[in-house]
Amino acid sequence: MSTSETTEAKPEIYTFREEDVQKAKDLVGVYHAVTQREQYTRATPDIMRNFARSYGDDNPLFVDEEYGLDTRWGGQIAPPMINIALTKDLLADPVPKDQRRPSFRGIHVFVSGTTTDWYRPVYDGDTLYSFQGFEKVEEKQSEFAGRSLIVTRIHVQFNQRAEVVQTQRVITIHTERHESKKRKKYDAIEPASYTADEIAKIDEIYAAEQIRGANTRYFEDVAVGDTLGTMAKGPLTTTDMVVFHSGGYGFAPYTPTSSRLAYKNRQRIAAFYIPNEQGVPDVAQRIHWDSEYARSIGLPAAYDYGMMRDCWLSHFLTDWIGDEGWVESMSSQMRKFNYEGDTHTFTGEVVGKRVEGDRYLVDVELRGTSQRGEVTCPATATISLPSRETGLAVLPTAPVEFERVAAKMLKRSGELRAEKRRAVQA
Repeated sequence: MSTSETTEAKPEIYTFREEDVQKAKDLVGVYHAVTQREQYTRATPDIMRNFARSYGDDNPLFVDEEYGLDTRWGGQIAPPMINIALTKDLLADPVPKDQRRPSFRGIHVFVSGTTTDWYRPVYDGDTLYSFQGFEKVEEKQSEFAGRSLIVTRIHVQFNQRAEVVQTQRVITIHTERHESKKRKKYDAIEPASYTADEIAKIDEIYAAEQIRGANTRYFEDVAVGDTLGTMAKGPLTTTDMVVFHSGGYGFAPYTPTSSRLAYKNRQRIAAFYIPNEQGVPDVAQRIHWDSEYARSIGLPAAYDYGMMRDCWLSHFLTDWIGDEGWVESMSSQMRKFNYEGDTHTFTGEVVGKRVEGDRYLVDVELRGTSQRGEVTCPATATISLPSRETGLAVLPTAPVEFERVAAKMLKRSGELRAEKRRAVQA
């Protein structure tokens, strides 16, 4: 054989294009309406309940249509992370070519953390809309990852009254490091297995968990150093992932579906469909529930979504604060994979107390720790609690500049909708 016959083709190595980096920097502060809907668009008792239950949350404030009537909220409210399942598409003018996102072709992108701020509850009948953009772009150089670009995206959600409900900042790391170089680091990870006694110990944690609920937690009763208790999540199963999807997460923008609709989706995004071991085109997203597929690309098993762990972190907080409290903000990091079979325990403690105007705030640190002893998702949060002096926990005020953008986008969406109706009638 000749040398040319025995030499394998080298994989193409991609590097940053300078025009992509510059374009990302130029787009900081430029916002565009979200024109694609999530699985759900309007909050209902069923949607709020099913979303909460999809990540294991049975807090009656979120799952019981009647319970909230006797609380300060006056009705059922949605769980904090409802934004990942609930957004209605806006009509908007086409995005100018010079404002389109850079492609970053061949560059590896992963989410390293989120910061979410909550300003008001979502009620039955609320419709949520969104706009998004780049908030910060930073270049970094390291010996391990080489050149990388840290892009902070901001997603702003608002209701049908143009009131900002929440903002979520997502930190994404763009790196030139070729993915295949990373895979050997996972070779030593063995899938988890459990004895009956080990499952019983996890069940003991579940049995001891408590929802604070109507037993109001007052600011004056909290001290620095107090612990938040312990919550269990896992062992993670394929069923967990299916149930999480059934609650509404994971459909936009890929819209995995079945039969004729799957065929149509393959025409739209053919590269997203990769043949399985039977030769059937299936979504690449199945890496989150198909361990055989995960192993075929160098991972030990299927793994969860970072947003699932954000749901778990918020669940841990809302169980602790009770009905009258409010989670103002939460910042999380996703440092390790959470594979099928892994079990997490959530713990935390109060690290600070302060009064800002009429808001009585408690700062906490919390984390999810796997059965390997690895902290995969550390987080911090700020909570507004009721004071015995003032009664109610006071909610923060949403940024006025974001509410102005929301009002403009909602108005333009209505104008375009009216134009469509006139065109049809003409």
